[in-house]
Amino acid sequence: MKCFERLIRDFITSSLSDTLDPLQFAYRPNCSTEDAIAHLRHTALRHLDSRKGNYVKMLFVVYSSAFNTIIPSTLTTNLEILGLSPSLCRWISNFLTDRPQAVRVGKRLTLTRPQHWNFQGCVLSPLLYSLYTYDCVATSSSTNIIKFADDTAVVGLISNNDETAYLEVGRGD
Repeated sequence: MKCFERLIRDFITSSLSDTLDPLQFAYRPNCSTEDAIAHLRHTALRHLDSRKGNYVKMLFVVYSSAFNTIIPSTLTTNLEILGLSPSLCRWISNFLTDRPQAVRVGKRLTLTRPQHWNFQGCVLSPLLYSLYTYDCVATSSSTNIIKFADDTAVVGLISNNDETAYLEVGRGD
């Protein structure tokens, strides 16, 4: 199944528009964690060098079990908005919903159904999480949200001691 998931992942990646969030560094050609770090560092240093008194605030977010927090209907809607075919969206939803899990108790193997939608460890998980959060972008030029799959950095470029835009990101405004 993991081989099939890789094929689906590669198909989705090749089908996506190049106009997705440029600050999501996962699943983009020739991008890596090093590119995300270089961008973060360059952005901060450029801002600090541009004017005396400027400063930068950064918030690094590591989500615990991020892949298990996805709401299936929202993911499906996002995938359709991104232009993936409805049949592929339905397949992904069916694939990830109510998947039986095997539990071994001693020598006995029992199949159970998860109570929550759970796909931690799935080959598709990081890509699907990235697409689930594709619209999580900063609305101000003084704030950046830099992402690599489920790792996120909120970067506030503060001038004149005005942290308003940076603080609004945390409230979801």
